[in-house]
Amino acid sequence: MSNVVNAVHPGQRAGGRGKQPSLAQLRAFAAVAEHLHFRDAAAAIGMSQPALSGAVSALEEALGVQLLERTTRKVLLSPAGERLAVRAKAVLDAVGELLEEAEAVRAPFTGVLRLGVIPTVAPYLLPTVLRLVHETYPALDLQVHEEQTSSLVEGLAGGRLDLLLLAVPLGMPGVSELPLFDEDFVLVTPEDHWLGGRQDIPREALRELHLLLLDEGHCLRDQALDICREAGRTEGAAVSTTAAGLSTLVQLVAGGLGVTLLPRTAVDVETGRGGGLQTAYFAEPAPARRIALAMRAGAARQGEFGEFAQALRVAMRALPVRVLG
Repeated sequence: MSNVVNAVHPGQRAGGRGKQPSLAQLRAFAAVAEHLHFRDAAAAIGMSQPALSGAVSALEEALGVQLLERTTRKVLLSPAGERLAVRAKAVLDAVGELLEEAEAVRAPFTGVLRLGVIPTVAPYLLPTVLRLVHETYPALDLQVHEEQTSSLVEGLAGGRLDLLLLAVPLGMPGVSELPLFDEDFVLVTPEDHWLGGRQDIPREALRELHLLLLDEGHCLRDQALDICREAGRTEGAAVSTTAAGLSTLVQLVAGGLGVTLLPRTAVDVETGRGGGLQTAYFAEPAPARRIALAMRAGAARQGEFGEFAQALRVAMRALPVRVLG
C-alpha cells in the first residue's frame, strides 16, 4: 500500500481554497456591491468594465463561492455576496487606515508624541514647549507625563514614552541626550536673612546654612546636595527634607524655616506668589544644572527629535538660561 502526501501550495489553504484574494479584487467586488452595476462600479474605481468583471470572477474563484447573480438587466448580490460585501468593506477600510497611519508616520511632527517631564521643569518650561507645538507643529498630538526621573527613564526604555525633558547627565546606556540649556541655581532666603539680596555669594556660604530640600527621588535634591558637597558642606550640617514640591519649599522659606536652592527658571514663578522672600545670586561660576531632551539611542524619530530640540533652543532664548548649540 502506498503512502500519499497531499502538499498544500503556499498560496492555498488546507481546505482546498485557491489563492488569497487581492486588494484589487476586493475593491472591485465592493464597488459592484455598492452600485449593483458593472459600468457604474468600474467608473467609480477607475477600472475598465472587463477588468472589473474579471476581478470579481477571480475573487469568486479564490473564495469558492458565488458572490453575484448576473442577469441581462441588473446585478444582484447572492446571499453569500451580501455577507461577504460587509467583510470586504471592513478589510478595505482597515487597509485605508493603515495607509493613512503610515503616511502620518512618514510625515514629521504628526501623530502622537509622548513627552515625559520632571516636576522641577514642567511648570516653568511647559508654557514655552506648548506654545512652540501649538504655533509650529499643530498636527503633533503632544501628550505630557509629569513624573520623577527614575520613572521617566523606565518609561522611555519600555516604550511608554518617546522623549524626555529633564536634567542631565543621566549616564544611562541606550539613551541619547540632546542638551538644551544650562541654568544657574539661586538661593532663596527669608526676607530678613543676612544673605538676602546679595549678588556675589561664595559657594562656601552653603556650608552652614539650614537648607530645605525636596524629598528623596527628586533629581534636584541630589543636585543640591552635590553642590553643597562641592562647597565643603559636612554630612552633619542641617538639612531638612520636608517638601514634595518647590512651591512648598518656598512657603517654608517664607515662614523662616530655612533657605533653599531654586533653578533660575523657577524663581519668578515661585517667589512671585507672596512676600517674605529674598533671592541671592552666587559669584561666578555659579552652580548650575543642564536641561536636555533624552531619547532612545537609534530612535526611529531621532531626526525629528533633533529638529525639535533645535526649535526649543530658539524658543528658550527668552528665558534666564544659557542656551546650548
